[in-house]
Amino acid sequence: MRQRLRDLGIVIGRFPTGAHNAITDVPGVLVGHETLIYDKPRVARTGVTMIVPRADAIWRDYAFAGYHAFNGNGEMTGLAWLEESGMLGSAIGLTNTFQVGVVRDTLVRYVIEQGHTDGFWLPVVAETYDGWLNDINAFHLTRQAAYKALTDAHDGPVHEGNVGGGTGMICHDFKGGIGTASRVLQNEAESYTVGVLVQANYGDRHLLHIDGVPVGRILGPEHTPIPGWRGQDRSGSIIVIIATDAPLLPVQCRRLAQRATIGLARVGGVGHNGSGDIFLAFATGNHLPAKTGLVRDLQMIPHKRLDPFFEAVAEAVEEAILNALTAAETMVGRDGHVAYALPLDDLANIVGDYRRFDKNEELAYEPGRKRR
Repeated sequence: MRQRLRDLGIVIGRFPTGAHNAITDVPGVLVGHETLIYDKPRVARTGVTMIVPRADAIWRDYAFAGYHAFNGNGEMTGLAWLEESGMLGSAIGLTNTFQVGVVRDTLVRYVIEQGHTDGFWLPVVAETYDGWLNDINAFHLTRQAAYKALTDAHDGPVHEGNVGGGTGMICHDFKGGIGTASRVLQNEAESYTVGVLVQANYGDRHLLHIDGVPVGRILGPEHTPIPGWRGQDRSGSIIVIIATDAPLLPVQCRRLAQRATIGLARVGGVGHNGSGDIFLAFATGNHLPAKTGLVRDLQMIPHKRLDPFFEAVAEAVEEAILNALTAAETMVGRDGHVAYALPLDDLANIVGDYRRFDKNEELAYEPGRKRR
């Protein structure tokens, strides 16, 4: 049985998690998946994931948002208006590279059918490429599947690994996919939650680090085979969605999105030329109704109080990626292609050995003596 990172005794960072250690720990945030796995008439290893802010009120009560493109070889629709206005007014869809349009059109149709016609209809849909395992040219994803992911979205625990938009994805040459994590920030007056969901489909094996341990170099191709997609010069991509209930302004959301780069780097992402590394952060702490008067009252956290949020984002992104890796199972896809799961027993042993070594080194340390 696959496990989450913390089930293996590996804890990332210093902040506590929310109840589910998931993006759904942010009040009102829902997540739904639709997963397509079948072999006939053509091989499907794909799907769609929907992230719904404000428990489906986002269509008429917008949220401030911002984004950051670490490397732009990818797609996320709706960014021109999001950058212009600083507002998010739709659910967020994640799917494969060839089916962004189907998901986007489904969100527009949903808005019309539900009568959310007071605002603008520029949905946000992002992609990563699953063509090594999935027969991507078959266009398996339908409007009905995307609609089901949206209407099935719920709070509470979030399925990870080979689900939804992450079904056919590969991460650091192991099986990848969907991962999530959260952090809770408390001060003298308030408590805020930062949640992250990733669709992880990027990275080289030798770059993989888990809690600072060079796991990818230890678990090389002689231990666990590397998918042959490297011969196609596919660098892969990662989409990161960050949510918080804090009252942040658009520029502050953009600053949070930038810090996703830190969490990605800790795991081993370097932003390859062929990688689409696009990060979006939204904040629900202010209400922005579609129907409004001339003047609106807003709140914000001072910039100088944002450092804990930056650190929380880095921690949650790092752990969300690692949860995608530990949750994902070995998958056989089109043409017999295989993406192998990260071996959890070996991972736990490797990290445990490194910790024992570091502890012994610390106990044996004497001032002036160099570490081995």
